[in-house]
Amino acid sequence: MKLENKILDLKNSKIKKAVDKRLKEFKSKKSKNNHEWFSELCFCILTANSRAKTAINIQKELGAKGFIEKSQKELEKTISKNKHRFSGMKSRYIMKARNHESIKNEIKKMADKNQHEARDYLAENVLGIGYKEASHFLRNIGYFDLAILDRHILALLKEHDYLKGLPKTLTKKKYFEIEKIFNKLSKKLKMSCAELDLYMWHMKTGEVLK
Repeated sequence: MKLENKILDLKNSKIKKAVDKRLKEFKSKKSKNNHEWFSELCFCILTANSRAKTAINIQKELGAKGFIEKSQKELEKTISKNKHRFSGMKSRYIMKARNHESIKNEIKKMADKNQHEARDYLAENVLGIGYKEASHFLRNIGYFDLAILDRHILALLKEHDYLKGLPKTLTKKKYFEIEKIFNKLSKKLKMSCAELDLYMWHMKTGEVLK
């Protein structure tokens, strides 16, 4: 069965309710304060080279206040306790990210005007945030026009012949090339990138996470 048909079948199933609920949660984040946005930024720093569930557990334990106030040692201990492989590196990235504690003030106007420009800014200015993580962060705070090219999405695109092979490294140029393919699919299905991502992620994992 073609990928488009599989996705449409999912949209016509009970999974639609879970996807719609998640999209509503993301939209609600737009009105949250700097600290809530910063918490999502730290969450996305934690998701790189790790499982989403691990990052979710760490975020729940630390809370927005913990990401801002805990010492590096305390951060590392919490990250390590949740079996994240890179606790030292991630705690350092979060400490460094505190330079962007007022992240909403920094990028909201930019993101409202041009989501791609906001993503460029994040990837260039926040340590531990690349194009995938920046896209993930913007999606989680209610901006739905960017592709989150994680291993599950890439694998599905390859399995259904949208990609000839999986990239060894996801350079900026390669990211944009694959994003064009993803965008074309989202337009064909009349979905935002955010909605399409959730359905495709569910196809690979059986879950609808953030």
